[in-house]
Amino acid sequence: MSTSESSSSTQRSGLIHWPSAARIAARTAPPGPTPEPEQLRTAVASIRGHAEASVDHVHAISGLAAARGLDDAPVVVVDRAGWSRANTATFELLLEPALSELRRARADRLDRGMNAELIQSVAARAAAAEAGGLMAYLSTKVLGQYDPYAGMVSEDAARRFPGGRLMVVAPNVLQIERELNVDPDDFRLWVCLHEQTHRVQFAAAPWLREQMIRDMRELTVSLSGDADAFGRRLSAVGSSAGAAVKRMRRGRGQEAQDPDSLLGPLSAALDEREREMLERTTAVMSLLEGHANWVMDGVDSSIVSSVKTIRRRFERRADLRGPLDRAVRRLLGLEAKAAQYVQGQRFVTEVVEAVGRDGFNRVWLGSQNLPSAREIRHPQEWVDRVAF
Repeated sequence: MSTSESSSSTQRSGLIHWPSAARIAARTAPPGPTPEPEQLRTAVASIRGHAEASVDHVHAISGLAAARGLDDAPVVVVDRAGWSRANTATFELLLEPALSELRRARADRLDRGMNAELIQSVAARAAAAEAGGLMAYLSTKVLGQYDPYAGMVSEDAARRFPGGRLMVVAPNVLQIERELNVDPDDFRLWVCLHEQTHRVQFAAAPWLREQMIRDMRELTVSLSGDADAFGRRLSAVGSSAGAAVKRMRRGRGQEAQDPDSLLGPLSAALDEREREMLERTTAVMSLLEGHANWVMDGVDSSIVSSVKTIRRRFERRADLRGPLDRAVRRLLGLEAKAAQYVQGQRFVTEVVEAVGRDGFNRVWLGSQNLPSAREIRHPQEWVDRVAF
């Protein structure tokens, strides 16, 4: 599927009013630190400079030739509102095929009268409020992001972002570097190194973007196929999760999590086939995040002079989250994402130890070389399968 086909074939289902979601997200996202204009211009220029400089470092550490002279994706320094708007557009791209399927499944049971249209319009705007609120919340948690799908949301975006878009959320970077009391230039370079690694990954595996969007759409369309059954399963998960949050707010109980699982709380609402689909997608995400962290571990003081201090204080900050914050993050899948970092990095580390960096880099040659969820947990099985 070409980029132009992807963007032009996406039709709105009407189940979520996406323009409203984008406006709500941008309006409700708290602004964060607001330095004086000259300070802000200096910070933005600094972030852009570090983003550009980080590509050569990623090339040296990863050994991926795709990083050499890479300039296919612009670096965009945004505020929280800008990040919210951009990600609302990406969510629309990813979710609309499933929402359209859900709309078709419901069409036969809905009255065609004015009341049905009014109810649908109200429901779409209510859903937009929820989606916008979620984007606004997440906008406060993200330091940077490489979005490989940015060029697929419209024809204009295809011209501007053919290789995706790397975003750095300036207010969050400024806030965290102050909280941690670390060198601003070092911290900004450290953040950019991680996000540029993701950009390099997709440049090294140009087939990966289409495969990931295809897999995610297949999963979301499957979830919408029997909306009533999925709704009942999701409701049960929600009830259980709500009770867990209440227990944690009262300071009682610690939610157990399967240490061998790559999946978040949504997995409990899936049937066996859907779990397999989600595991496949999550295994790829674990690979990408784990490899980025492995690259970051290769960053020493010759690149970021205070890297040890930054790592120590950043990790300590995560350890100090309160129980309610941890519960919310887990319900949104953010804790599962953190687990992906750990398991994925372990996979990369063990494979590199077994077959070397160039041997590991065979993972980017084609979809047949991607690890399964089981192989993420058991790296030697991937080594054996890829026939080293």
